[in-house]
Amino acid sequence: MNTKHAIHLAITGEHYVCAESQDVLRAMEALGRRGIPIGCRNGGCGLCKVRITEGEFAHSKMSRAFVSESEEHDGVVLACRVFPRGDLAIEPLAPLARCINRHKAQA
Repeated sequence: MNTKHAIHLAITGEHYVCAESQDVLRAMEALGRRGIPIGCRNGGCGLCKVRITEGEFAHSKMSRAFVSESEEHDGVVLACRVFPRGDLAIEPLAPLARCINRHKAQA
């Protein structure tokens, strides 16, 4: 069984569903919104940097060029490398936050 969890996107107030086997970025893409920058999808470009403010998650390897060890300990990760293990609240960081806010303002 593929358990699904609610993801709360702090800057827009939106919620979406993400399966434990799916990374948070791919589930975010399913919202169909403009303004979600997609880069390498492999943890190497840093475009999808977020801070997990609530919830349990697992993550795979990320480039230290974009997420330092201290940031990781503070919940900063790349959305393309994060898999929920419970409901999550996420705060997009630059450049993801800039893109989402720009498109939110245009809507």
